[in-house]
Formats: sequence, structure tokens, C-alpha cells
Amino acid sequence: MARSPVTDSAYQALVQELEHGVHAPGARLPGERDLAERLGVSRVTLRVALTTLEHEGRLERSAQRGWFVPRQVIGEPPSTLQSFTEMARARGLTPTAAVLVQQVRASTLDEADKLRIAPSAPVIQLDRLRGMDGTPVCVDTIAIVLDRAPALADADLTDRSLYDELERRCGVAIHRSAYSVQAAAADERLARLLGVPVGSPVLVGSEVAYTTDSTPILIGVNHYRGDAYRFEADLYRPTSSA
Repeated sequence: MARSPVTDSAYQALVQELEHGVHAPGARLPGERDLAERLGVSRVTLRVALTTLEHEGRLERSAQRGWFVPRQVIGEPPSTLQSFTEMARARGLTPTAAVLVQQVRASTLDEADKLRIAPSAPVIQLDRLRGMDGTPVCVDTIAIVLDRAPALADADLTDRSLYDELERRCGVAIHRSAYSVQAAAADERLARLLGVPVGSPVLVGSEVAYTTDSTPILIGVNHYRGDAYRFEADLYRPTSSA
């Protein structure tokens, strides 16, 4: 259910405080009355915002002691996790996806380790050329656990958002992604697909994507044209609780 503007304002204010370390892990939040007065909202509105944060795993509630920041929180950095489709649409562009490879095969030892499956357990390999408004931007190589998303084995994923199809067809929602980026140079195949000279700079993003219960669902390697992709993150230093 959509939040009201007032509730959303309180929610966003609390999110900012949590992300900037105003409330340290394990710390108890001020009482609801004090919080409501400080944020300029009613206690009913505040409680809706607090409950939303509880459902997202950002807060914990004790009936006797109030609201607490979890001591151990597994989650994304403050930047928002977006699919390629969401990134394109946020810029007013049309996302495209041409399927290069779609097959079921045995997992490699590295894949099995990262996906927490038995060695050689079946995965769906999906290679796609991603574009925005017809311009090639990225080559994705993804391995998805077959048992966790069997409907994708023969689904038509041309011009589709993988995150959307996982949720629609398999009931699997991506919650977070462990992501790293490094620089590389385009080999002959990448250069041909991306429409750049051999040796051109590319950014290689490697990810493991997880559901809300921290179950790994896919691993991917994304090769972006160096002139078409920028990785951004908000980084914060923890504040002292003293």
C-alpha cells in the first residue's frame, strides 16, 4: 500500500539517519513521542514509518523497550540496486535485450560455491546484449540456479527485465547484490558486440544476487562499454555513539 506524503517524509528522514550512522547498530531509538515531535508528525504516522522499516529489516521492535537498530544488518550500501531496465527507463530510454545464449548446463565449481549448490548442479546460462535506444551498452553473462527459477529455462527473455521475469514467473524477488567493478579491455568478441574497437576500455561488474532470506539466486558478469557506464555509491563513515 502506498504511503501518504507525510508518512513518506518521516520514513525518508529515518532512513537518512540510519544510513548516516545517527543510530548505531544495537542502539535504541528515542521514544516514539520524542521522535514524532522531532519529525513533526503524529505518533500514528510515525508508527507506520517505523513498521515499514521493521519489515525491511532496518529496525527491530521490542514490546517493552521500544525500537532498536539491528546489531548485524546484511544489506546494500546506500545506493539503490537497479536492474538494467530500470536504469534505462529512469533516463527516459528504451531498454533492449538480445539473447545470445540460453541453455541449461552443469555449474562450474566456482558457480556452485557462490550459489551454494552441489558441484555440477544445473544452472541456466543466459548471455544477452543489452542496449538503450538501440545503442549496445552491455553484454551480460548470467548463471541462474535452475531449481530456484525453472520457468526461465525456456522463457522468451528478449527485451525483458530479468528481475521482473524472475518475480513474475518464479515468485523470486532480488533483494540485494554483492557487486564489484574492475577495468578491462574489450577482446574481439566484446568489441564486435558493443560496436567499439578491440582494446577499448570496458567496465566489468561481477555480482551475486540474493533474495530477502539471503539465498543466492544468480551470479553475473556484466561487460559495459567504458564510455556508457558509471558506477556510483554513497559511502559513509560510522559515527561514534559516544
